[in-house]
Amino acid sequence: MRPGRPHLPHSRRGWLLSGLGAGVVAVGLAYGGFAVLAGGSSPAPLALKPGSGTPQPVTGHVAGTWTVGPGSVAGYRVHEKLAILPAPSDAVGRTSQITGSATLVNSGSTHTITAASFTVQVSTLASDRPMRDQRVHTLGLQTDTYPTATFRLAQPITLPAAATGGQVVEVTATGPLTMHGVTRTEAIPLSLQLSGSTFEVVGSISFPWSEFGMSAPNFGDFVIVDNTATMELDLKLVRS
Repeated sequence: MRPGRPHLPHSRRGWLLSGLGAGVVAVGLAYGGFAVLAGGSSPAPLALKPGSGTPQPVTGHVAGTWTVGPGSVAGYRVHEKLAILPAPSDAVGRTSQITGSATLVNSGSTHTITAASFTVQVSTLASDRPMRDQRVHTLGLQTDTYPTATFRLAQPITLPAAATGGQVVEVTATGPLTMHGVTRTEAIPLSLQLSGSTFEVVGSISFPWSEFGMSAPNFGDFVIVDNTATMELDLKLVRS
């Protein structure tokens, strides 16, 4: 045999075995790509967890400007599938690169959020798989082209009386949400808690990719992403 010349099978059985081996390798590589993209376990959805014991009434003045503080996060959650089988977990990407503030005013015993505006640097979103993160730069959110997402409150939110007693209350924030260069007015359900000297807001919104001019970031025919995506946030606000 000449040096460097590949050995070719001489029988039908040999060709069948070679083809089978190549198929196994191809499937292995495809599954490896899926494993890199889909990951293993994923963080639980963001939620406001009331502290144990009796809620703490608000201390100090509630009125004023509250800005995004340490521990705040925002990100996406989408469900991935391997062919027709469910993926082991959701794909979750998050970032703590968030800026913005909310303004609270009070009139007697009534407290109202009169203004709020937040910007998320979606270009810094990170999941448990660097390969997935790289794809988000050019597919789906396309963060190389659209590096930020913004929300601005358009309608005041009057807080239930229980809010100043440290209870978790449910409110809705309505206003323009901009992602992927598309702006839509959205009503985002929120859980809110004023307790002691802290102010925390948690919420999420689900939508079809197409509503914001996006396409699901599928990986060929192997990793299929659901047509609905969820954006979630947990804002820990501090007095300015």
